[in-house]
Amino acid sequence: MTRLALLSVSDKTGLIEFARQLVEKFDFEIVSSGGTAQALKAEGIPVMKVAEYTGAPEILGGRVKTLHPKIHGGILARRDMPEHLADLEQHQIRPIDLVVVNLYPFAATISKPGVSLAEAIEQIDIGGPAMLRASAKNFAHLTVLSNPDRYNDYLAELTKNSGAVSIEFRQARALETFQHTAAYDTAIAGYLAEQAGESTNYQISAQPLQSLRYGENPHQPAAWYQTGAVPTGWTTAKILQGKELSYNNLVDLEAARRIIAEFGDTPAATIIKHNNPCGTALGDTLLEAYDRAYNADSTSAFGGIVAVNRPLDADTARSMSQTFLECIVAPECTPEAAEVFAAKKNLRVLTLADLATGTKDNVKVIAGGLLVQAADETIETTDNWQVVTTKQPTEAELQELLFAWKVCKHVKSNAIVVTKNRATIGVGAGQMNRVGSAKIALEQAGTNAQGAILASDGFFPFDDSVKTAAAAGITAIVQPGGSMRDNDSIAAANELGIVMVFTGVRHFLH
Repeated sequence: MTRLALLSVSDKTGLIEFARQLVEKFDFEIVSSGGTAQALKAEGIPVMKVAEYTGAPEILGGRVKTLHPKIHGGILARRDMPEHLADLEQHQIRPIDLVVVNLYPFAATISKPGVSLAEAIEQIDIGGPAMLRASAKNFAHLTVLSNPDRYNDYLAELTKNSGAVSIEFRQARALETFQHTAAYDTAIAGYLAEQAGESTNYQISAQPLQSLRYGENPHQPAAWYQTGAVPTGWTTAKILQGKELSYNNLVDLEAARRIIAEFGDTPAATIIKHNNPCGTALGDTLLEAYDRAYNADSTSAFGGIVAVNRPLDADTARSMSQTFLECIVAPECTPEAAEVFAAKKNLRVLTLADLATGTKDNVKVIAGGLLVQAADETIETTDNWQVVTTKQPTEAELQELLFAWKVCKHVKSNAIVVTKNRATIGVGAGQMNRVGSAKIALEQAGTNAQGAILASDGFFPFDDSVKTAAAAGITAIVQPGGSMRDNDSIAAANELGIVMVFTGVRHFLH
């Protein structure tokens, strides 16, 4: 008996040639619906519309067309059960050997600006998921293809096996299909929850993008996954040159992106090592910003990850090329800069047009569950800051404090950042006590700490950090405030002639 294929797709990539091969080379008959049937007919491929096959018209503007016993009976019938075969014969239902379905572009639709709830609802496919799930359930007896990239694989299976399809191939496609429908439902549920302002369930769906050589260490397998059907963030980055990105590269690149996003259009550069900035600076030009960031800690910059917020020019590229760097990312790269980098073939150079947009949520995995929090996207301004000391900051000091505060937000807690002239000169990260972080940052700053300012991501529980800062020459401190012993720190600052500003916001980063 001639085999029957059901084709009903939204994404028609590769469809025409695939259908032609099914008919001409492998003697399939095709049943199809709506736009798919029209596309095949226009190319001279014989096709029977679903309505003709079932004897039931498409109704409700196409909302109901494949939900029919002749479709689902043909999909779900087990060929090894006589009672199923008897039902097919009694009701004149043909078994379906191949189901090719992909779904309405829901995720792509909701990613567009200004899409209404009503428009989104119309992109929720009903018949498609029903056919996919039914086909995947019955993979022992038919093949389901939910991904156009698999068309040639299926044709190769038919060719290799004299028209048959291996059970291994069918089961693999069934798994792929259930993953596809799960991702589709997750996108819908997430969108509707967002529209309703609810968060009762937290769902993540991700598709494998590529395997990575390893994770944080060589004994840890790792992979890169894309969330959402529409590429965003780093999945849209263009890799201009260099080796494959590693797990650690990607983690550090994201840390660099978060810092550089703080500075808008002002030329800025940051250098990341082990998820912390070893140098961050602003400048009148990109070259000046990078050179100042590099000179903040040139030892740690070796092997670092660099992010800049302006198109890379040849002069900046030449300066970057003087040291060993792992990765560089910028919104754009001029041809002249690309030519400079070409001499360093292992250097990874990327462009990411949108360095400002990050994730809405931060997710951490713990044993037995997930921890989810809103991303720390506070827009930093001085508007709500409170000067708590007798001495008032100058406008220049206030802007320097703001720069330091923006950097400190992205340093692992306990975090202390010392800056001068819009460049970091000392960073103390991740210590178990705050005074330890302060000592590291101030020691790194050295004599340059004279006249500099200091930022702390959390409040000072004691006045020891204030005294340490004053002894090093710090003239102003920015911190969240909120300690039961704030008065001790304020008194020490007043006694030592230091400006102290409270932000009222804490920026722990664990």
